[in-house]
Amino acid sequence: MAELVLSERREGVALLTLNRPDQLNALSSRLLEALRARVAEVAADGAVRAVIVTGAGRAFAAGADIAEMQRMTPLEAEAFSRLGHATFGAFEALAVPVIAAVNGFALGGGLELALACDWIYAARNAELGQPEVSLSLIPGFGGTSRLPRRVGPGWARELVMSGEAIASDVAQRIGLVNRVFEDAAALLAAALAAGRALAKKGPLAVARAKRVLLEGQDADVRLAHAFEQQAFAALFASQDRDEGLAAFVEKREPRFRGV
Repeated sequence: MAELVLSERREGVALLTLNRPDQLNALSSRLLEALRARVAEVAADGAVRAVIVTGAGRAFAAGADIAEMQRMTPLEAEAFSRLGHATFGAFEALAVPVIAAVNGFALGGGLELALACDWIYAARNAELGQPEVSLSLIPGFGGTSRLPRRVGPGWARELVMSGEAIASDVAQRIGLVNRVFEDAAALLAAALAAGRALAKKGPLAVARAKRVLLEGQDADVRLAHAFEQQAFAALFASQDRDEGLAAFVEKREPRFRGV
């Protein structure tokens, strides 16, 4: 049986590929569990400096597995939602940046997976949306909270309550997608280039920046500023800080070691 989530390493970048192309990478319980296991592997791999998530075939992920959900009781549906939340929360908990490379459909749970990533790149033909109301459901993997934080309440309400998908150019215009590329090959190349660039930055600083951004987005501005001040000061105790400043003064490339 084929692996549900493929994993490979490229120059400090972990590439995770959802691998149910015949089902448009629909997010079943088994796929979510496999994805969560891959995230745990990445978290334990000190050589990884960035993660890219993409899909095999013509979809990123076309949503949760409808056939599996059709059989669920309310209690089973709650457990399924908890599994999705735990899996996507694991991406946010990673100390390294995560890039979603949306190569096609990112609908329902697929869009919620992309929203759990730090930023989203998309192919020109990508379609993104939260169509759950068309099934008399609502997003169950974090879409109702992450989407308004990404695009604002107005667009989030329209996307969630209308269930309509949007094209990549509209998604970029509203801030859902960071950049758009002509095809899947250009998309993956750009995501890998971004990952390799991230791998050259100070890993302690990148991890602190990610954490402060996540913790500060919902905090009172004074508390968010306090988080930033503490993180800024803490980095001055690191050897990487010494190396970064020395390399700048000496006009050479820094050699960060994560200490």
